[in-house]
Amino acid sequence: MTSLSTRTLPLPALLALTTAAFVTVLTEALPAGVLPGMSAGLGVGAAAAGQAVTIYALGTALTAIPLAAATAAWSRKRLLLTGVAGFAVANTVTALSADYVLTMAARFAAGVAAGVVWALLAGYARRLAPAHLQGKAIAVVMAGIPLALSLGIPAGTFLGGLLGWRSAFGVMSAIAVVLLGWIAAAVPDQPGRTSGRTPVLRTLTLPGVVPVLAVTLVFVLAHTVLYTYVAPFLSHAGMGGAVDVVLLVFGIASMAGIGVVGARIDRALRTLMVLGTILVAVAAALLAAFAGSPALVYVAVALWGLGWGGVPTLLQTAAAHAGGEAADNAQAVLVTLWNAAMAAGGVAGGVLLDAAGPASLPWTLLALLLPVLAVVLGARRHGFPPAAGHRP
Repeated sequence: MTSLSTRTLPLPALLALTTAAFVTVLTEALPAGVLPGMSAGLGVGAAAAGQAVTIYALGTALTAIPLAAATAAWSRKRLLLTGVAGFAVANTVTALSADYVLTMAARFAAGVAAGVVWALLAGYARRLAPAHLQGKAIAVVMAGIPLALSLGIPAGTFLGGLLGWRSAFGVMSAIAVVLLGWIAAAVPDQPGRTSGRTPVLRTLTLPGVVPVLAVTLVFVLAHTVLYTYVAPFLSHAGMGGAVDVVLLVFGIASMAGIGVVGARIDRALRTLMVLGTILVAVAAALLAAFAGSPALVYVAVALWGLGWGGVPTLLQTAAAHAGGEAADNAQAVLVTLWNAAMAAGGVAGGVLLDAAGPASLPWTLLALLLPVLAVVLGARRHGFPPAAGHRP
């Protein structure tokens, strides 16, 4: 078993957790890339097929907190294996089902599995790493998010177009099965908590937890409002034919952002969170004011990706740190709020798109980031301390 006294990161174990994050995000977002084929295959309209993403988020949001409480005593390895097995089963059913209701049930089950996995990943990574590298360990694991968005979704979309949408979900099942073996062989177990457990709601009274959760809710809401409707915004900007290139730039910049965060988070968590927020705000201002300039749009999208790429890692690390012994509870609430914010951002963005047009989206992002920055700046002692390992 990996000892916390070791001076290096247990990369084989952490990369297995990275792959679990990759599978979680790719399973969630894949329907968007294969939507036309999925719609035709299930005999429903595109809007109905698109609810495959919504119901996944709903499954996560509704079950993350109660499942975290119910499985607190489980060993972390057993719980992770259960969550990944849930992905294997749910994606297999999705690949084989010709019935819309059954497919939506499978997607809900996949969302439940996501709630299980997300709630334990950051805490598991921290417990596998030495104290001075815990932030970096979480950064390694959270790299699965931009990898899924920048590489996984395009690859899944290509595979779906080449071999059919069902094949893409079949491949996801195969990846989950391989991952089960990898986890069993390479990831050291960590015990659950059988005594002294903090009730989930009491976790909210711990210093720093509420500021981190508030920033999570509003930042994710702000990001989702624009990201979900980036295609109509680009069409408004005269760049409707460049959506794939723009998203590629965003993905590459996000990878760079998480690289920077991973290298510095253990010494500069607060600075990185402030800089990430400011970068996304500057990007929003550029998109709002200079949408007619393709060059500036690309600059803005690069800044957006650079700032956003490390945000999941920063928020997960801050929540785990503030939660302390109740880190898994804090993570469960964070996962719930994250998915609720994604759902709300999709709805709010759609309302804004219809009511005020695509030009309103970056202005909304910018306006929402102002209170985010205020909370981050105000939570210096608890919530967003100078370093990931800092305790006042």
